[in-house]
Amino acid sequence: QVQLVESGGGLVQPGGSLRLSCAASGFTFNRYAMRWYRQAVGKERELVATITIPAGSTTYADSVKGRFTISRDNAKNTVYLQMNSLKPEDTAVYYCNARRMSGLSEYNYWGKGTQVTVSS
Repeated sequence: QVQLVESGGGLVQPGGSLRLSCAASGFTFNRYAMRWYRQAVGKERELVATITIPAGSTTYADSVKGRFTISRDNAKNTVYLQMNSLKPEDTAVYYCNARRMSGLSEYNYWGKGTQVTVSS
């Protein structure tokens, strides 16, 4: 059974930091590109960060570039999102995503999300 379980969300003051984790199981983790998305109330889900395989190249949304860092530990089947210098506009539910293309088939898995609230 495929599972992506996010953790590490919570309430933090502006300028603070959080580290999100996403533990994966039920599929071959090191064959999947991993992404973090977020969705704020009343807004569409947006892509925050991507880490590819096998090189582990990373890309970021302009809004988080220089503040957020995505990383993965293939031995632990876990992807992380280190978030620094947090702003109120970073408040959202953060979702972990795993995706892989194999020929014409797409394998696309989602976690249930973890809430991040940035407020004083």
